[in-house]
Amino acid sequence: MSDRDVYVEKMRAKIDEWNADLAKLEARSREAEADVRLKYDAQIQEMREQRENAEERLKELQRASEESWKRMRDGLESAWDEMTRAFREAADRFR
Repeated sequence: MSDRDVYVEKMRAKIDEWNADLAKLEARSREAEADVRLKYDAQIQEMREQRENAEERLKELQRASEESWKRMRDGLESAWDEMTRAFREAADRFR
């Protein structure tokens, strides 16, 4: 398996983890009071957009040439870190 394949699998696993986290937060939102639910729903929407952005970046990486993907990887790492932090912060607000 190439380095890119390993990297893609690692990022897919992270997206799967985010999907599970989103599902948990959506369940909490459904159980919340109406005024709190609006805040939850806005945060969940932001998290969905971040996840979709991550999925699109992953697709770009898969389409990139061998040389290009290596250059893209560094930029993707910082973007993944930012998205992970945003997910964590949003999840913390639900607690």
